[in-house]
This record gives sequence, C-alpha cells and structure tokens, in this order.
Amino acid sequence: MWVRRAPWYPRFRASEITDERTYVNRRRFMAGLAALAVGTTVETALEGRGRPAEGASSLAPTPGAPLKATRNPAFAVSDPPNKWEDVTTYNNFYEFGVEKDDPARLGASLRTRPWTVEVGGLVQKPKTFDVDDLLKLAPLEERIYALRCVEAWSMIIPWIGYPLSTLLKRVEPTGAAKYVEFTTLLDPEQFPGQKRGLFGYALDWPYTEGLRLDEALHPLTLLTFGMHGRVLPNQNGAPLRIVVPWKYGFKSAKSIVKIRLTAEEPKTAWNKAASQEYGFYSNVNPAVDHPRWSQATERRIGEFRRRKTLPFNGYAEQVASLYAGMDLKKSY
Repeated sequence: MWVRRAPWYPRFRASEITDERTYVNRRRFMAGLAALAVGTTVETALEGRGRPAEGASSLAPTPGAPLKATRNPAFAVSDPPNKWEDVTTYNNFYEFGVEKDDPARLGASLRTRPWTVEVGGLVQKPKTFDVDDLLKLAPLEERIYALRCVEAWSMIIPWIGYPLSTLLKRVEPTGAAKYVEFTTLLDPEQFPGQKRGLFGYALDWPYTEGLRLDEALHPLTLLTFGMHGRVLPNQNGAPLRIVVPWKYGFKSAKSIVKIRLTAEEPKTAWNKAASQEYGFYSNVNPAVDHPRWSQATERRIGEFRRRKTLPFNGYAEQVASLYAGMDLKKSY
C-alpha cells in the first residue's frame, strides 16, 4: 500500500547515509543496466534526449551540446566548480520525481523544442517569444555561483545566460508592476512527477515561483540557457530557467513557459505546500533555522566537511540593500 507523506514529513534518502560519490555512481550504474534491458545504451538515450520536435528548427541547440559564452569576472568565485557529473545527477526537480537521481533517469521525457515563453501581465508590450529568439536576445555570459538548495547542500555551477532585466525591459513593465511570477510547463506526460500521488508527494501544479520586481531586475538574476559551457540538460531546467544565486535553489524556476508581471505578491508552489517552512523571500539567512534543520552550515557536494553558510550566499555586498529596513527573520 502506498503511504502518502505530508510535505513536512522527514524523508531519509540513500544519499543521506551513503558517501555522495558512491551513491551517484551506483545510481548511474543501475540506470545503465535498465537502459540495456530495453535494448539501448545510456549514451544513446542521452543523445536522443535533445532532438528537436517536429516543426522545430534543425539548428536548435541540443541539451548538453557546446554553448559559448564570455566569462563575467564580476560574478566569479574563487572555489573550483563542481564537475558536470555532479550537477547533472544530483538534482531537485520534483516534476520528474522526489529522489535526487529521478531527474537524470526520467529527463528524456521532456521535449524542449518547439518551446515558447509568454511574457505578459502588467507590461506595455506583451509578447510570446520562441526560446531560440530569447537565446539570441543578448550576448551570453558565464557566471559562477554557489547554488544552494533547501537541505543545506551546495554546488559551484558556472551558469550561462544574461540578466533577466534584458527581457523584462523589452516588454516595458507598467508603473503598477511590483512582482514577477514564473510558471513551469504543466504536462504530466512529459513530467511524470506531476501525476498526482505517483510519488506520494504532490505540489499544486504547475510549479510557480516569484520575485519582487527589483529582485528580478537585479543584474545577478540570470535568465539561464546553459551551464559548464553546454546547453542546459533537461534535468537542470531546459530549455531555460532562472538563477537567483542569493536565494535557496527552489526559488530558481525551471523549464519556464510563462512570465507574468503583477501588482500583488504571487502565490508560490512551496509556500502554498508548507508556508511554515518556505517563505516568499527565501533569502539565504544562516541566522534563521529551517523548522527541521539548522541552516548555519552547508556541505558542498563532493566534500565531507561542512562549511559556514554565508548571508545571502556570499552576495550580501551586492543584494543586501534590496532589503534595507526589513526584518529578515520575519520575512524569511
């Protein structure tokens, strides 16, 4: 009998009691055996993952293919980035499932071409963009961030994209616009985790997230198309996602199909599921504990020892002014 767990119920995973690299390698090995059992190989499955859908441009970039960008030294960090194998096999993407390896195992179901993004709401020039037009809207730059997630683990990832503000300024927000809402694709056939009850853990699909407009316009907020010199893989949010590096990872919406500017604070998926745990702002604040664990330290994937968590994930100098006068223990 399947037992449905409440969102706040503790979950223990193999990755929490087994050495990280051993866990990932074992999962990858098992996935390879499963692929062979159906007459294909892991490599073949990965190659077919990004083939454009019927009617899409044959020049559409394939997930994992090379993607050139200029390094932006203003946003680099001194720590070496995590390996490609780390960042593509250990993910939170509940549209595919709740386990860390589910996105890599099940990501082939997502078709990233054709793909459009509707940008509207309180703007002067609403428009629906083809993702390949968005890809060419501004020069791509590479920024290296530590993207933290809600369970106090982190990775250093060289993301590729350009400031989200470039897109938002194109549609000309009205004076009434105060927030930006992001919506992920809703399609249970492509996202098996959206089939309610399938994994015993259902969010209110489609996944939605939001930022205050000044947060969205900040130059650190990135409209992202790639990482590690390659096109985004499906499990990392293809074909485009947001990266907000001073906030917890769930704030960075993936596989976006709609961007809407609003006057009211948008309802977000995790806040609706468990408001006592996931606030709207979700800034990295080591002084505020999650109800089920301390956030004072974090563990970098690939490392054993924990390290001190930095306020705003180390970007306090750039973003703290956005929250002047706010009680960041109350507005978590």
